[in-house]
Amino acid sequence: MTGDPVRMDPRRRPARTAFGALPGVVRLLVGTQLAFNVGFFMVVPYLAVHLATDLALAGGLVGLVLGLRTFSQQGLFVIGGTLADRWGAKPVVLAGCALRVAGFLLLGAAGSLAGVLAGALLTGFAAALFSPAVESALAREAGELPPGGPTRADVFAMFAVSGQVGTVVGPPAGAALLLVDFGLACTVAAAAFVLIGLAHLRWLPRRAAAHADEPVLVGWGEVLRNRRFLVFAAGYSGYLLCYNQLYLALPVELERGTGGQAALGWLFALAAVLVIAGQVPITRWARRRPVEQPLVLGFGLMAAAFLVVALALPAAPAGVWPAVGFVVLLTAGQMLAGPVAQALVPVLAAERRLGAYFGVLASAGGLAVLVGSTAVGALLDVAVAPPVVAWLVLAAVPLVSAAVIGALARRGALRG
Repeated sequence: MTGDPVRMDPRRRPARTAFGALPGVVRLLVGTQLAFNVGFFMVVPYLAVHLATDLALAGGLVGLVLGLRTFSQQGLFVIGGTLADRWGAKPVVLAGCALRVAGFLLLGAAGSLAGVLAGALLTGFAAALFSPAVESALAREAGELPPGGPTRADVFAMFAVSGQVGTVVGPPAGAALLLVDFGLACTVAAAAFVLIGLAHLRWLPRRAAAHADEPVLVGWGEVLRNRRFLVFAAGYSGYLLCYNQLYLALPVELERGTGGQAALGWLFALAAVLVIAGQVPITRWARRRPVEQPLVLGFGLMAAAFLVVALALPAAPAGVWPAVGFVVLLTAGQMLAGPVAQALVPVLAAERRLGAYFGVLASAGGLAVLVGSTAVGALLDVAVAPPVVAWLVLAAVPLVSAAVIGALARRGALRG
């Protein structure tokens, strides 16, 4: 099997032409990721400093707040996906926007730990609602596009680019607002989600939910009986664990190699620029190959990213260059694997219960991050193990993912 798992031989189009060829609903859903990330990154990157400086919370409490926010988001995606299957995407997206508005306003006004925790949980659960709803709606709408136009993988590539633009725009906008105070940044971010909600209220169609009358456990049972999807999700869960190392392992490497983290900001910018410039052409190349090839190659590049740092560790501090190699290879691997995997989910799901399937995929990644990053964090402590151990362990993770996906492909399990 070659190319995109839904349509194998689409016409090649420049990225801007491909986006212009999308129906309005699909353009709305793709643009949603940009708007979501602008609002999110106005606030969340600065939350830890606000908690520690403005509210004088202890480091352990700051970690608790941030950890609960992440868990309430990533760990609960399966709930948002299930609700999207039962109610349809539109009401779940709108509920998520409303909760995000409430959460940001509460974060901006809270002066106590209880208020901050409530705001953080609301903002996290809001994403657990609207993200799988948007992804499942996008997969369904993209699956109905006529032959000859953008494919599902192309649409998810544009979705990724849109999100990266938001990650570039959001932090400086938040930094400018913080010159006044944190509350203003939260208020503006909340206003952005009001506009997002109104746009979806106006233009996102209310599709009939295919599983509205079925008990929740029936849907979860269907997903849990789909062994090829569960194996795929287990293999693919390494993706999010690898991505999370931009926030966990990369700062440690910069501290070792340069004596500080001054380069962290521009390395994040480098990753964003690579995605913005390269995601669509890379996905166009990938979808002309057998579906397992970009997945296995993508995970192979992620493994190489960790090995670059592992090989540099025995030498004297090499400056920023191992970190640069790590970011470039990791980002290239993610660009290859991400959109192809997302386009494959509806095929593995037989076009059913897309909300639940996307939710389980994200929650599997969240669980991998929770367990894996705890172990990696311990291994990065030089009192526990030599630095090279953590990077070799991290390199093994995407290699295992590549082996799992390759085994599924050899059995023909990635075919619709």
